[in-house]
Amino acid sequence: MLELQNVSYQVNDNSEDKEILKDVSIKACDHLVVVTGPNGGGKSTLAKIIAGIIKPSSGKIILDGEDITELSVTERARKGISFAFQQPVRFKGLTVIDMIRLAAGKEITIAEACNYLSEVGLCAKDYIHREINASLSGGEVKRIEIAMVLARGTKFSIFDEPEAGIDLWSFQNLIQVFEKMYQRIKGSVLVISHQERILNIADRIIVIADGSVADEGSREEIMPKLMKSDIACPTLLDKMK
Repeated sequence: MLELQNVSYQVNDNSEDKEILKDVSIKACDHLVVVTGPNGGGKSTLAKIIAGIIKPSSGKIILDGEDITELSVTERARKGISFAFQQPVRFKGLTVIDMIRLAAGKEITIAEACNYLSEVGLCAKDYIHREINASLSGGEVKRIEIAMVLARGTKFSIFDEPEAGIDLWSFQNLIQVFEKMYQRIKGSVLVISHQERILNIADRIIVIADGSVADEGSREEIMPKLMKSDIACPTLLDKMK
């Protein structure tokens, strides 16, 4: 289980402190937790704080009872946290099979690597030996990164707007990936998303607005409120219909 206790995050903007997150306390112990809310509300900042990319100004981050607030990205990865960026990084000179093996932390076979690629809707034989560079589209790199998270099989995986750059057919495949993923790892998956189809498979939904927790609860509790409210991004229930 991952828990945030009174987490705040401030940045200095033109000699003025700007509060991005304000005293956020949440628990992510369900299999699939979706964080949603308006753009600029602090969702991606929250994800990066959990992953250790940025440190909170105050508060604590607890993973399975251990305080990991001061741990680095690498140390948190060793503890079992994975993070998939909204805009994945490209690695010139490294091939897809190289990256999947690095993610898995062992010398997996090409057949095993191909299985991960197939799960994210890529034709494995066309990608397994390709370099992760500008020749790949944003959607292709996104799916390769998701395959890498699958290969890691960590107990807590974070995806920041995984639907970005994903076409309709691949989006449906992405939904299936999340459904299989939390069944397989018996851990938790946290997804930052505006998409109704992802929200509809969530065990728990957390709404972040203006840097604070505006609402949280089960899918059955929160979805009717989102349907009636403008607290989430205007595109929340319009995309992918």
